[in-house]
Amino acid sequence: MTTHTPEYYLQRSIEIAETNCKTNNGGPFGAVIVRNGEIVAECGNSVTTTNDPTAHAEVNAIRQACKKLNTFDLSDCEIYASCEPCPMCLSAIYWARIPKLYYAANKHDAKDAGFDDSFIYDELDKNENERSIYIKRINLSTSEQPFEIWKGMSNKVEY
Repeated sequence: MTTHTPEYYLQRSIEIAETNCKTNNGGPFGAVIVRNGEIVAECGNSVTTTNDPTAHAEVNAIRQACKKLNTFDLSDCEIYASCEPCPMCLSAIYWARIPKLYYAANKHDAKDAGFDDSFIYDELDKNENERSIYIKRINLSTSEQPFEIWKGMSNKVEY
């Protein structure tokens, strides 16, 4: 096991982002997940090549790491991102329980390059009826039934 500095892994995420641009494989973003000094996943953004708007570098790396490690809990890992994660990616990092995040460029640098996530933060601050997408809750008699089943399960895997 070779342990490197955070700067080493961060530089690797930047190299992935640069390669992603040069090969037109997706956006200018890269992410690396490390556990105990070993890189377990490294990915670039592949939104445009996979036609998947969730295929950001961080999400791709989380998926890859979870598959490789056969777990949804990455609490013993660190993530290195070439840029400050967007709201979706930051949420995924929290859901994966990754306790340490290091990033290089910030959201202002991303905005200058045409990647502005501020509208999402602005939308979250609005009431549902003021958001740019139509949102309506329809409360059916069965709406809570899946949660009632879940609460009663003895063999559930909590996450």
